[in-house]
This record gives sequence, C-alpha cells and structure tokens, in this order.
Amino acid sequence: MSSAQVTGGGAGLGATPAIESEHPVVLAFARKHAGTTADPRAQAVALYYAVRDGIRYDAYGIDLSVGGLKASTTLAGGRGWCVSKAILLAAVCRAQGIPARLGFADVRNHLSTARMRETMQTDVFYWHGYTAIHLHGVWVKATPAFNVELCERFRIRTLEFDGQADSIYHPFDLDGREHMEYLAYRGEFDDVPLDAMTADFRRHYPGVWAALGGADFDRDVAIEVAPHGSR
Repeated sequence: MSSAQVTGGGAGLGATPAIESEHPVVLAFARKHAGTTADPRAQAVALYYAVRDGIRYDAYGIDLSVGGLKASTTLAGGRGWCVSKAILLAAVCRAQGIPARLGFADVRNHLSTARMRETMQTDVFYWHGYTAIHLHGVWVKATPAFNVELCERFRIRTLEFDGQADSIYHPFDLDGREHMEYLAYRGEFDDVPLDAMTADFRRHYPGVWAALGGADFDRDVAIEVAPHGSR
C-alpha cells in the first residue's frame, strides 16, 4: 500500500501541513473531547463522535488546496466534506498519540441534492474519504462525514463506531432504498494524496465544484427532503 511521507513520529503519527496534529486548536479540541480515559480506543470513539456531529457535513464546501483541507480550517468553519472531516479526525487522533491515516474509496452515493445531480451528472464520488485508526494492534475504518441531523433528514442509518469494527456506509437507507455502494478502495495514506485527487477531480468533475461554490447545502437538503422533493 502506498503512503505519503510524514514529518516526525512513526507511520500515521506525524504532523503534516493538512493533518495539523500539533496545531493549538487541534490539540485543544482533542484534549476537550478525548475525555480522561487512558484507553486509546475509548479516546478514538469519543473523538469520532465529536467530529461526526460537531462538524456539519457540507458537500458543496470542497476545497482541494492544502489551506482548505487543514484541520484548523475545518474547525474554524464548523463544517466540512468527507475528506476534510477525515483529515480532522486523523489529526485529533494523532494529537492524542493514536496512529491514524487517511483512507479513500470510490463510491456510488445515492444521497445527494437536486443541484448536485444536475451539476455532477453522475452519482459516483471519487476519493470518498474516511479515517483509518490503529487501535490495539488493528487498523479500523471510521467514517465521520454525515452528522446525525443529516442522517435523520435523509432517513439513513447513522454510522456508529466502537473502535473495533469498521464503520463504513450502509448499502441501504431506513426505507430499503439504495444508499452507498463501495466500488473500489484506493488505499490508506499517511498524508493527503492531493496531486492524484486533484487530477481525478479535474478529469471527472470539470468545473463542478466552482459551480456549486456559494450554494447553500443545508437549504438544498431541506428542499430535497420536503414532501414535494424528489426523494
């Protein structure tokens, strides 16, 4: 499995320009939410829920720059997309001395808004991000993207994480409709594979994120799940 180089520490432990595990606001968030337990599994679980529900998911807020992906940027904005939230979770885990990497998969995602469907012209999301966390000798997958309020609105199962089993998306929602299909895993990395991601986004989504920029994701979600919406 290929992985990017990190500075300091062992694999999955060092700070990087985006995974800012040594940034003061990241350290403060980690200390606040990890709790007083010395058990890394309990800390990782607590941090997972803090990122999942404390940072709102915003599919329109994709910024493929180091500045836009920084953990401190996500904390400052209070919202992020799957990759930026995975970066934040990796950063706060590393801040607590828990090895964490970034994992990526290509998925067919049936949770979207009308604006996204019209603009993207595809339901395939390349480089969907999750966090791989090393706990008690095992790497486990944690996906903190969709906050609980979003799941309730779209009637999809919230992703729980116990630090032992992989936490990846369910294939069907609460009403039996297709939700998420994992098409291919791209591997797990010690840092953001930004060049590869940018190249694929340019190839598959030319101009899409610029077109979505400035749109209100929360407003579009409300329209989508209203009785007259397309879901």
